[in-house]
Amino acid sequence: MELSGLKNLYSSMRDQSIDRYKFNFTFNSIKFDVMYFIDENPNILAIGIVKHNYYFELPVKGGFYIKPFLDEYSEFCKIMGFKYKPNNPFRPSVFFEELNDQIPNHANYKNIPKPHQIAVYRNDIEESDKIYFVKWRDNTKAGHQVSAENLEKTRKLLSYKAYLRCKKKNFSSCWSANSLDENKYYLPV
Repeated sequence: MELSGLKNLYSSMRDQSIDRYKFNFTFNSIKFDVMYFIDENPNILAIGIVKHNYYFELPVKGGFYIKPFLDEYSEFCKIMGFKYKPNNPFRPSVFFEELNDQIPNHANYKNIPKPHQIAVYRNDIEESDKIYFVKWRDNTKAGHQVSAENLEKTRKLLSYKAYLRCKKKNFSSCWSANSLDENKYYLPV
């Protein structure tokens, strides 16, 4: 299925050098958080509902094609309040058609997700309670090697570019559980 609504958003993100974008989407009176990661290959569309602990990711292939599939379909139907109707079952394509209609045309810097906003969903990371980016650590100076777990956390919460830079330069991302320790994210030098 083609999500043609992503075309304009993708172009706007590229024009502004925005790799990750967050927007809201409402379906059946339920509010979803949607994040579009164009720094990953294939691109990723991440969809979640915090208060229901529901989240899934879809690869977005060339031409903005997705497979219209919902992880934990029965859980999704329960959250939506859908009742089983053998003659008229819910089709995931209906959900994605509505999503496609609500995708914004233009990216806005205010909607770049912060690492802790991504961590709410991508919480299968090391030290999952530490979600606020603090700084970079040069492991070469300290005589250490960046861990695979830290690199994966960097990729999932910051960006694929940060992951590559850290892997090449032996840097670790440092995190805190305290929001007051948070610093603005930038690529390590």
